[in-house]
Amino acid sequence: MLKISKNKIMIAPSILSGDFANMEKAVKNIEEWGGDLVHCDVMDGAYVPNLTFGMPMIASLKKKTKLPLDVHLMINKPERYIGEFIGAGADIITFHPDASENPKATLEKIRESGVLAGVVFNPNIPWKPYSELFKLCDLVLVMSVYAGRGGQSFIEDSLITVREIADYLSKNNIDIPIEIDGGINPQTAQKAKEAGASILVAGNAVFNAENPANAISALKK
Repeated sequence: MLKISKNKIMIAPSILSGDFANMEKAVKNIEEWGGDLVHCDVMDGAYVPNLTFGMPMIASLKKKTKLPLDVHLMINKPERYIGEFIGAGADIITFHPDASENPKATLEKIRESGVLAGVVFNPNIPWKPYSELFKLCDLVLVMSVYAGRGGQSFIEDSLITVREIADYLSKNNIDIPIEIDGGINPQTAQKAKEAGASILVAGNAVFNAENPANAISALKK
């Protein structure tokens, strides 16, 4: 089973920033550059305004990389498709609890299948009403932009959320990492790590870098 820890900085380049005409090359590049996870954003055009891809893409990527697939479901009622995403090869599944009719049961279903599970919080969604779910999570994902919308800048207030969740986890002896996604670059990565995040999702900062391997190395420092 995949192991993740808050004590190790991991970089999860977002496949959305890769070349959609050559996803095989994109995932192989992530491996070669030193990425730790392949972040896959699944959008349904309902919970978020954009559409991306679904289970067939996950299954195809799984055949082309040894890296774990970090699947972020930005979809309504994610429980409807959990089994299919597990079957497609997801190694980590995170979803928005406010989009789920039963987030507790959804987390339990994911973990019972041997896949890591977590919940995701948009900047406008308070985390405290869902804090009881953390003991069923393998990680918590904090969005530092609004999910599913392009061209956004890093939201500084997201660092407050990271700090608050890190403090809650520590006080309640819940030993899981915090992931952060949105507007990550060397400057914001440093702030995120100082706040308590250890898994960093980066798209353009990696794929558009002059030297992506160096970019990933810099994000880890």
